[in-house]
Amino acid sequence: MQRFLSTWLVSAVALSVAAWLLGGHMDIGQSGDESAGRIVAVLVVALVFTLVNSIIGPVLKLLSLPFIVLTLGLALLVINALLLLLTEQITDAFDVVFHIDGFWWAVLASIVISVSQSVVGALVGPSERQVRGRRPER
Repeated sequence: MQRFLSTWLVSAVALSVAAWLLGGHMDIGQSGDESAGRIVAVLVVALVFTLVNSIIGPVLKLLSLPFIVLTLGLALLVINALLLLLTEQITDAFDVVFHIDGFWWAVLASIVISVSQSVVGALVGPSERQVRGRRPER
């Protein structure tokens, strides 16, 4: 449960960074919303994004493994962009404002989100399970 919460919060930060960097090509929340409304929108979008990535992502990546190997991993950019566009569709069904201008902006957003998640994940530090699993140095 702790890992899911930390992944959710890291995704929220990464989505916020991507929305900030991509300007009007990726929007979370309405422009007239106060900051509390935008924070709630970011948290809802991050929750949906985390669920999509943890449930649908592994299945999609496993099924497309030959293409991932054949393209030396570039197919992962397409898969991540499609998962981001799926998140857009799901949040639209819940009347949460999350918009990406198109497929290529979703590819760029997925790159920004992946880099942001790596940076924020490194800043947060190793999880408790990773620390417990280490062998003592001799």
